[in-house]
Amino acid sequence: VQLQASGGGLVQAGGSLRLSCAASGRTFNRYYMGWFRQAPGKEREFVAGIRWNGVSTSYEDSVKGRFTISRDNAQNRVYLQMNSLKPEDTAVYYCAASYRDLAYDARTYSYWGQGTLVTVSS
Repeated sequence: VQLQASGGGLVQAGGSLRLSCAASGRTFNRYYMGWFRQAPGKEREFVAGIRWNGVSTSYEDSVKGRFTISRDNAQNRVYLQMNSLKPEDTAVYYCAASYRDLAYDARTYSYWGQGTLVTVSS
């Protein structure tokens, strides 16, 4: 599967952005989908994940209550709605697909999008 992330940009603290990830292929609904981010000088970290049926979601503690992950299997898309953004959310955000369910470790993901930059100004 090929992944294409979009929707990043520059936003002021407290603002919102919606990231989108478009997937190619007809097996999209077989994958656990995740969003990761990588800030300068830091390791890539898990942000949010969603199971194939969209029912179960997981979030990194610092984004709980502010970010919402969702997916549309008919459209082969996964989204990350980001509200109440903070300067520490500044990073390149990546969408990724894993064969493993409830995958939080980047090493378990087989496919990655190219990343989209989110910059939050204070």
